[in-house]
Order: sequence, then structure tokens, then C-alpha cells
Amino acid sequence: MPQAMPPPTGDVVVVHSSDLHMDHDYTARLHGGDGTAGLAGVLSAARSAGAHVVVLAGDTFDCHRVPGDVVERAAALIAGAALPVVILPGNHDPAVPDAVYRHGALAAVANLSVLGVTHEDAVMFADLGLEIWGRPHRDYGDMIPFESLRPRSSRWQIAMAHGHYVPVPDRSIRLRPSWLIGDDELIATGADYVALGHWNRAAQVGRGGVAAFYSGSPEYAGTVNVVRLAAGGAVAVVRAALDIAREPSAVD
Repeated sequence: MPQAMPPPTGDVVVVHSSDLHMDHDYTARLHGGDGTAGLAGVLSAARSAGAHVVVLAGDTFDCHRVPGDVVERAAALIAGAALPVVILPGNHDPAVPDAVYRHGALAAVANLSVLGVTHEDAVMFADLGLEIWGRPHRDYGDMIPFESLRPRSSRWQIAMAHGHYVPVPDRSIRLRPSWLIGDDELIATGADYVALGHWNRAAQVGRGGVAAFYSGSPEYAGTVNVVRLAAGGAVAVVRAALDIAREPSAVD
């Protein structure tokens, strides 16, 4: 089993991914039947990057009706990674009463935190001076990911959200995309980094200098975001390549 990473002496490194859509169907077919291969690739990249924490910004599972063996493999991968993993439930895997996160193998993984399940809306890593927070999807209906904000209480703060970015959301239109995130809401978080999910492609969004990024899904983007919170106060974001099968429609 890999050894846990030592406490940081300066910089804090966080690896951000999303939209793994672990299943026994479409995602599994990309990987010869292993729906957890994307998770394995993300965790391997996190180890290579010297990450202290991994954040998964929604739709980690494609749904809550995945076979038990898929859940068990995912739990074993997270436990074996020997570093903290923070999951924000998305619109495919919301924190409903029968969510896979509430029982079985995943519930027993000590290094896994799930917002809305194991923690209400935030996880504090005091040894890193880092707080990670977000509003989890709690059902399948529409919601505003950053409807409420969280005051800073740590040296570093990462906000997570799973939804669709538009610069200026118009929520008065009935037939529109759901789970909208706008520029003003991103800025209002005041976070050092905003980890977004819901888009398959990787992208930086927002204005006003906010560090808000979609990681993209592993199989489409082919990368994870490596976020370095430097001791001097700077935040650097680079994309690290994954050694996994790609979506046929993926464009580099």
C-alpha cells in the first residue's frame, strides 16, 4: 500500500477532477469493462504530483444504481491512495438517502469525505491550513450552486461547485440549463481556487481574476488540474496528463 504523503513544509498541492461517471456501462466499455479506471488514473496522477488532497467536483458515479463490485473497487482505490479525497455530489450522484456514499464499502473509507454525507458542506484540513467547501446536490432538481457563501476561516480556501457556467445567469427563463453559476457568484466566493464540475472539457471561466476552473472528465479532457497553493500566496494551476483510454470524440 502506498505510504501517506508527509505534511507540507510550504506549498499545498491539490488535484482537481470531476465527472468520472463510474459505472458498469458506457464508462466501463471505454476501459475494457473497468468503470473505475478513470478514478485509478486520477489517483495515480495525484500521487505523481505530490498532492496533499484530491477533490472530485461532482458526478463521481454515473448514478446510485451501480453494482456492488464497482463500489467496492472504487472504495479500495480511494483507501489505497493514502491521501484525503473530498467528493462533492453532483446531479448524477446527489446526496440522497440511498446514495452509494452512505453505506457499504465507501462508508468505511477513512480518508474519504463526502459533502452532504460525511460533512455538511465543508472539510477542514488544519495541518494544511486549508478548508474545502461546497453546496452538494441533495436531489435531482435545479439549485443554485453558490446560493450561499462561506466566510473564510483558514489560510487557504477552495470552493467546489457542480453546474453550468454562464457569465450572467437568467434564471427567469423556464426552459434553460439548470444549476447555473455566474461571474458575480464566482467572485463572491472569495476562494483561492474554485473547483468546478459538470463540463467534460477543461476550461478556466469567470472574470475579475478569479481562479475558477473546470477540470473536465478524465476520459474527455485526458488531464487533471494540479493546483499549487504557494507559501508566498500565489496560486498556480497546470494540467497533468492521464494515462487512460479517451473518449472517441475527445479533441486535444
